[in-house]
Amino acid sequence: MKEAAVRCGWLVRRICTGADGSRRARVRPRDDRGSATVWVVGLIGALCLLLAGLLLMAQAMLARHRAGAAADLAALAAADHALRGQEFACAGASRVARAQGAEVERCATRGEIADVTVRAREGPMSAAVRSRAGPPGVPGTPGTPEVVG
Repeated sequence: MKEAAVRCGWLVRRICTGADGSRRARVRPRDDRGSATVWVVGLIGALCLLLAGLLLMAQAMLARHRAGAAADLAALAAADHALRGQEFACAGASRVARAQGAEVERCATRGEIADVTVRAREGPMSAAVRSRAGPPGVPGTPGTPEVVG
């Protein structure tokens, strides 16, 4: 049986000649040449999307940690100067937060306790963290752990 290949568009037609001289056509799809390129391009696109998502998550995490550190330091600075007045204490908290690359959103003092909310930005992401600072509580008051020993 002899075979001759003829290409017709997207199909490959095999024309087979039998021993008795009869001819019949057998049609099969074309080979898959070039399909690996399409798969590789799709895989690269998926990896790029995954990497972009991971970078956004990393920026959000970095903004959260920066805001937390800046809020803690700003609250300590405000509590250190709380007895001089709220304006003076909050000005100190703002200076400390700016030095950490953040900004104070809210600052309040009540007695010796300072309550500060700080926002830090990293790329398109931002995070706000609230922190409180003040002197250790007096034993026996609610919310103060008892010292044993």
